[in-house]
Amino acid sequence: MTRAFVFPGQGAQTIGMGRALAETYPAAKAVFDEVDDALGEKLSALIWEGDPETLTLTENAQPALMATSLAALRALEAEGVDIARAAGFVAGHSLGEYSALAAAGALSVADTARLLRIRGLAMQKAVPVGVGAMAALLGLDLDGARAVADEAAQGEICQAANDNDPAQVVVSGHRGAVERALELAKAKGAKRALLLPVSAPFHCALMAPAAEAMAAALAEVTINAPVPALVANVRATAVTDPDEIRALLVEQVTGLVRWRESVIYMAGEGVSEAWEIGAGKALSGMVRRIDREMACRAVGTPDDVQAAAEAYAGA
Repeated sequence: MTRAFVFPGQGAQTIGMGRALAETYPAAKAVFDEVDDALGEKLSALIWEGDPETLTLTENAQPALMATSLAALRALEAEGVDIARAAGFVAGHSLGEYSALAAAGALSVADTARLLRIRGLAMQKAVPVGVGAMAALLGLDLDGARAVADEAAQGEICQAANDNDPAQVVVSGHRGAVERALELAKAKGAKRALLLPVSAPFHCALMAPAAEAMAAALAEVTINAPVPALVANVRATAVTDPDEIRALLVEQVTGLVRWRESVIYMAGEGVSEAWEIGAGKALSGMVRRIDREMACRAVGTPDDVQAAAEAYAGA
């Protein structure tokens, strides 16, 4: 059986995530300590005991979700699951791509935490609050969503940002254009179209200043070849070359997250099971809608870790 380890993106964060892992596994606790040290603050206290609105701020949610994913991975390793042998690929949704790279040994946890703090701050700074928006169009495929976005733009930015599954595409851009897209989508047969509770319009051309900030930040860190290979968001194919990964991480800030195509690619390469490592189960739902034959397992609690390790040992 070939597995993929997949890592969630923004929106999966909850107060208390990862705490049970840290209390059960010293190696998981060490991840949170390392992230706290890298950022020079007690992010772990915010994650476990803080206020949901503060955790949801982009500059906090991004490193927090990565820390939780890496804590779950370290717990798996403590139970005898080695990612290099257990998985054929890693992939992550948006910021989850950084978690995937850290999991596969391409980035250190400390560097990943610092990069995600820079990324979150740069994304928020790129567009004043209220100027941009994102909306989920349910019941339209990528071509349909792109047609809606093009028609809604009217001289502003409106583009497909996340191709999540066959009937869920997120568009991003100027608020007025995204609001026009909501009405157009409904007229063109979308089952639902709704604004998302996000603080900035991610993965569109308005994020160009954030892409420049990430290019500068990524130039300063060491990237190793990931093992297993990364299925990159903007390429939807496997990559291992560090320089190529660096360039793709910059492109990802303004580019389309090709999650649907990434899952199709992995299925075509023989992946029959996806393990969602970290908080929530959003990616598992997307994977099932993309490929009904692919089994999914969420690994975010000590019980999940035990069950996954037992299944791996018995496979």
